Amino acid sequence: MTIRLLLADDHPVVRAGLRAVLDTEPDFAVVAEAATAERAVELAHGADVALMDLQFGAGMHGAEATAAITARPGAPRVLVLTTYDSDADILAAVEAGASGYLLKDAPPEELAAAVRTAAAGRSALAPAVAHRLLDRMRAPAEALTRRELEVLQLVGEGLSNQQISKRLFLSQATVKSHLVHVFAKLGVDSRTAAVAAATARRLIRR
Repeated sequence: MTIRLLLADDHPVVRAGLRAVLDTEPDFAVVAEAATAERAVELAHGADVALMDLQFGAGMHGAEATAAITARPGAPRVLVLTTYDSDADILAAVEAGASGYLLKDAPPEELAAAVRTAAAGRSALAPAVAHRLLDRMRAPAEALTRRELEVLQLVGEGLSNQQISKRLFLSQATVKSHLVHVFAKLGVDSRTAAVAAATARRLIRR
């Protein structure tokens, strides 16, 4: 059986490289390419597996596109293929319904195996990603929630509590509450220290 693939990445060189690798597999057929997450959502219905980047510049994020695609009946599987391995990115993709999460430095044979695994309806996680998720499960009380990671990511991008509340549709009191929990879990007492600690532990990206 041929596995039909959609390549969603805003870099033409990356899409060309992926196509070159995937075209060597006899049971793969690249049927569409998308340079934006919005276009990926439009084209996804014709594929069995969508290889989805997370960052597309302006516009929809890859995790949002993943959620939009997987919410449909009979939707294709989404395999996230990205350079980012922070907890914030991984959780966003998994909670959006991604069947797998690979890093772009994965060898071709690992990529091909992940595509087949996702097409078969099973989870395909890069070893490093699986390890990070297991660490979170082993110490759930210490792990930052997805919302706490979202708030902290925006703090790291320089947003104020007021700006974060507007971005995430939360009250400023709720933002402050999330930050109090973040500080306690990370053992810090300031926004700067929280960002530094979370970046060092690859909880958020800088």
